[in-house]
Amino acid sequence: MSQRVLITGANGQLGKELVELFNEKGFEVYGFGRDKMDITNQAQVQEMISTLKPNIVLHSAAHTQVDLAESEPDQAFLINAYGTRNVAVAAEAVGAKLLYVSTDYVFDGTNNEPYNEFSPTSPLGVYGKSKLAGEQFVRDLHSKFFIVRTSWVYGKHGANFVKTMLKLGKERKELSVVADQRGCPTYTLDLANVILELVNSEKYGVYHISNSGSCSWYEFAKEIFKVSEMKVQVNPCTTADFPRPAARPANSVFEHMSIKLNNFSSIRHWKEALSTFLKNT
Repeated sequence: MSQRVLITGANGQLGKELVELFNEKGFEVYGFGRDKMDITNQAQVQEMISTLKPNIVLHSAAHTQVDLAESEPDQAFLINAYGTRNVAVAAEAVGAKLLYVSTDYVFDGTNNEPYNEFSPTSPLGVYGKSKLAGEQFVRDLHSKFFIVRTSWVYGKHGANFVKTMLKLGKERKELSVVADQRGCPTYTLDLANVILELVNSEKYGVYHISNSGSCSWYEFAKEIFKVSEMKVQVNPCTTADFPRPAARPANSVFEHMSIKLNNFSSIRHWKEALSTFLKNT
């Protein structure tokens, strides 16, 4: 009997990667974008999940436009908090394992040390607050859950920092990139593989999943051009040089404590992952 998995946000950059990987591994996959299942419509979510009776629900649908969330908080909370509640309630009713994809934005970035899964949360903006509200609904309403916080995600699908740098690198010889925000880049394929490993277990809880090592956006950009052999002058600048509607955490470096303590495979270094990605694009 193949396991049945339902994936929300199946048209997003992680969602597409999850659909491909779980199909490849022999799961019976049902991937839904907003057009097929609107997570803010509780009746629709309940009907879909109770009809399909998945063994696993991977909830990657989200309002992810960090700056836009500041000007439309109702929409961000409707999708990220109440949409997640709807998925959690329906998944619990059919006894499915639930994996919710969350974010490094649940932290304020004032720590000097990396954040582990037990570090106190304190989001700065609407996006982080709405994703944290989603985490709380998962904890309150579901009994077999994985909360996966990830960061600086890129991959072959959708728009992301790596693709933006490659595009700008073709158009310009010089770029300024923020050097005072540090975090952990995450390759969607590596993230999807860890998610697969998690849901095949019963080691429920909160996990920080990113590639290992950390860098600033400036260092990330330099590495992208180095590996791609593109001659682009990258200049460091500060967050203050590029004001945005939403505040970003200055430090969102993860410690992978849960991965280590639960004996899951360690995740390769971000430079190695980036190199693999760029050689395959």
